[in-house]
Amino acid sequence: QVQLVESGGGLVQAGGSLRLSCTASGSFFRIITMGWFRQAPGKQRELVATITSGGSTNYADSVKGRFTISGDNAENTVYLQMNSLKPDDTAVYYCNFRLLKRASMNDYWGQGTQVTVSS
Repeated sequence: QVQLVESGGGLVQAGGSLRLSCTASGSFFRIITMGWFRQAPGKQRELVATITSGGSTNYADSVKGRFTISGDNAENTVYLQMNSLKPDDTAVYYCNFRLLKRASMNDYWGQGTQVTVSS
């Protein structure tokens, strides 16, 4: 059993900032990657950012220079600092942990947190 709990979403004006957090609990051997995805109304879920346990990061072109992903492996937590938010960033944001459990690699997802950016 692995559970991911997200927090930090909300309503902000364009140009504002939000910080999302996601913490995993349960039994697993190792974190392979942590990441954030988002899904806007009528759109498919898309990758926002990922970070490996070694600290390597990857960002969608649309958020480069504005968002920063970070992680705390000891606390099984991933963060997404979002600055200079735009209305196009409005979406439900989901955290993702790719984990090793019982010698197998599996993906786990948070419940989603709403981010709304007003003009």
